[in-house]
Amino acid sequence: MTVWTRTQSSTQSVSIGGFSFPSSSVICSVLDSQRDGFLGKTYIFLIIGRPRDTQALLASQDLSMEKLEVEPGPLPCDYRVDRRVLNEQELEETGQRSQSPKPSRWFTLPRCSTAVAWATLCRFLPILSWLPKYPAREFLLGDLLSGLSVGIVQLPQGLAYALLAGLPPVFGLYSSFYPVFVYFLFGTSRHISVGTFAVISVMVGSVSEALAPNDAFLVPGNDTEVNEIARDATRVKVASALSFLVGVFQVGMGLLQFGFVVTYLSEPLVRGYTTAASVQVLVSQLKHVFGLSVKDYSGPLSQIYIVLEIIWKLPESNVGTVVTALIASTLLLAMKIINQKLGRKLPVPMPSELIMLIGATAISYGVGLKEKFKVDIVGNIPAGLEPPQLFDYHFFGKIVGNAFAISVVGFAIAISLGKIFGMKHGYEVDNNQELIALGLSNFFGSFFQCFPISCSMSRSLVQEGSGGNTQIAGAISSLLILIVIIKLGELFYHLPKAILASIIIVNLKGMFVQFSDICYLWKANRVDLLIWLVTFVATVLLNLDIGLAVAIVFSLLSVVFRTQLPHYSILGQVPDTDIYRDVTQYKEAREVPGVKIFSSSATLYFANAEFYRQALKEKIGLDVDHLIAKKKKLIKKQRLKTKKLQKKENRQKKAAARKVPLDSSEPNSMNVKIEEMDIENAQVGGVDRPDNAVVNDKGFTLTLEALGLPQPHFHNLILDLGTLNFVDTVCIKTLKNIFRDFQEIEVNVYLAGCHV
Repeated sequence: MTVWTRTQSSTQSVSIGGFSFPSSSVICSVLDSQRDGFLGKTYIFLIIGRPRDTQALLASQDLSMEKLEVEPGPLPCDYRVDRRVLNEQELEETGQRSQSPKPSRWFTLPRCSTAVAWATLCRFLPILSWLPKYPAREFLLGDLLSGLSVGIVQLPQGLAYALLAGLPPVFGLYSSFYPVFVYFLFGTSRHISVGTFAVISVMVGSVSEALAPNDAFLVPGNDTEVNEIARDATRVKVASALSFLVGVFQVGMGLLQFGFVVTYLSEPLVRGYTTAASVQVLVSQLKHVFGLSVKDYSGPLSQIYIVLEIIWKLPESNVGTVVTALIASTLLLAMKIINQKLGRKLPVPMPSELIMLIGATAISYGVGLKEKFKVDIVGNIPAGLEPPQLFDYHFFGKIVGNAFAISVVGFAIAISLGKIFGMKHGYEVDNNQELIALGLSNFFGSFFQCFPISCSMSRSLVQEGSGGNTQIAGAISSLLILIVIIKLGELFYHLPKAILASIIIVNLKGMFVQFSDICYLWKANRVDLLIWLVTFVATVLLNLDIGLAVAIVFSLLSVVFRTQLPHYSILGQVPDTDIYRDVTQYKEAREVPGVKIFSSSATLYFANAEFYRQALKEKIGLDVDHLIAKKKKLIKKQRLKTKKLQKKENRQKKAAARKVPLDSSEPNSMNVKIEEMDIENAQVGGVDRPDNAVVNDKGFTLTLEALGLPQPHFHNLILDLGTLNFVDTVCIKTLKNIFRDFQEIEVNVYLAGCHV
């Protein structure tokens, strides 16, 4: 087949074998082609017309389908591509299509060799692959300074975030030491700083305070005094059991290669969730800022109850605590602004939190804030490390759902930061190994009374910005925390809790900036804005675990709805081009006469199959079902009339057979009369069967014109399936029904751009 190919359309007509066609009556199939070093598009033209007209044309021009020549006229650049028309089977034979490989067994025995064993060990213990090649001269100084900087930041954050988890501050130090060292051995990211994190800590606090509320540990005979020692011991057991389950979930998902699960947490969802969590963090610290004693609420609307109670008790606020928190917050903000303004000129960032800790502790000890102004202080921080202890497994049934939510959120935050730093510095972060590393950090930490950890954005920026190159910086920071735990922890006995609350609130500044996402998403994508808002509202009102479940379900449903209700359009040709666009959006786009090109912006599957059929009927402006029903009704009437005529004919035959004697000449004359009567009966309603009926192997079918029904204003329908990326049984059934329905009304259906 000889096909004309062009790179620029400038003609209004196409000449085929000496016969001129308007360009709008030719369908063009586009193929990428390269010939004689020229890359262009191959346009294969198909004449759209009635079968009879096309056959008459071919007969009058004496054209052969094997040598169809298209002559477009003069063009800036044109060439010819000669090939024969292939069907699907011939294409597979010519191209030697390979068969789909057979699925392998789900389990194959590993090959026993030293190289395979070493590669497997390095994959699960990445430190073996990079530590022997560690360039000490280049990286050691940067890692040392970075580790000290991160440790200085991690110390106050560890103490502060323990309050978020509802635990004594020393357990924040434990959670800043053990998990960090484990991640140093198993992690693949070089720059993230694992340890305590505000969002994870507040999720832990919601669980520990719900299972060990203050009301359950009141001193007998006193309705206001709480046995803090017993309460804290129970909360530590809850947090340890939670850390164990989080570790089990993360390690299990990593071993099962479930690292892809984070892909279901879209960026608007994660940002909306962390913003809502930051609001909960702020609400949880208000009692320390105002020096109030508030009941422990849990479950849906708990944050609303806490805010209402704090507002109700504001007249009872401790003035000394409020002043301490305000002064500390102001100084912290000022030092952070100085860090931002002079960050490039300073060799290392100013340790604002550590300066605040030391200064506040010294002032509290010298002035006597606890004795004179009733300001709550941290109290005793035991020196030394606690021996490993077994957690209480009786809590598992009550915290399994929260543990799964924490494992997913913690991994999502860590892997998102890890991917950012990996892309920036040119190394790969393994999703599944990160799950295993975080899981082992939480798993081993649970035996040393640690609560679940993740990655901190602020500390990661400090680690990367101060020259950190590997996780040796994290190991150095954990050693600094170890020194504090063993020798220096008791020095923070007089540290006011309001200072820790101020550190937490000021560090939320970056989280609250995410409220600007609302304006950005309003302009960019309102569906993503809806996901952000639903996630935020659900998390604030329904608590962190239920809010995450609602957010994930809503996010997935939004994908379903967007594919279920896509944009449907009728395409028309833009003048003097071979480009087809929606005729409702492009005023100059013109439909090809007698042809409807229907396009959908989403794939066709079970969820939108019915909408696809309805939209097709609406866009083409034709009620196909009604037309088919009228046709069937008229055909049914026609058949009833035919049956009545046949019965009448049979009665006449029987009557004639009784009256007419059996003579050799009479039957012949009788047969002639019957044949004449049959021909008359075949003409019903003025319709002559040979001229107005379509004859097929099943007999004949009356046409719409023969039945007196209106004919469609087009005779060819093209379904653009370029967006089809998979096929299910409902899709196949829908396409079959479309073919059948439009054949009933004498419209040919073609599929275009189907790559499945």
